[in-house]
Amino acid sequence: MKLLVFGNSGSGKSTFAKAISERRALRHLDLDNIVWEPGKIAVAREPGAVRADLDAFLAAHDRWVIEGCYGELIEAAAPACDELIFLNPGRETCLENNRRRPWEPHKYATREAQDAMLGHLQAWVDGYYERDDAWSLAAHRRIFDAHPGMKVEYTRPATSDLIDQRCL
Repeated sequence: MKLLVFGNSGSGKSTFAKAISERRALRHLDLDNIVWEPGKIAVAREPGAVRADLDAFLAAHDRWVIEGCYGELIEAAAPACDELIFLNPGRETCLENNRRRPWEPHKYATREAQDAMLGHLQAWVDGYYERDDAWSLAAHRRIFDAHPGMKVEYTRPATSDLIDQRCL
């Protein structure tokens, strides 16, 4: 099983992917962990190094779930996946999920540092619906629509019942 989960920040990707990973014994890759310099949120690594890390993960594992918002990496991994899962619960759900986001110590040194970035994150999340970059709704829609394999789009929040359905 190879699942590729993507969508806006706050769409539930991490919650969904972690739960499926644990229940199905899949290797889990959060693309944030290869895109950003370790310990430095919003400081991008060199694109060639990011792509090399993604390719190495794909080559090393035959059962995985990968999650992220990075359109160029989703496109790169899509040919290897068994199913593409687009989490698209809408603007208000994403914004609210970000407000309730627990501290992410693998990204931020303190809860205060994470909270200090919330305004920037919320503005970026809100812009997802209007911009046309590789990390936008427009790009995600193009990726989803063009994917020739199995795919599903969820337009409701990734609640535990949805995750339970996926794990049966």
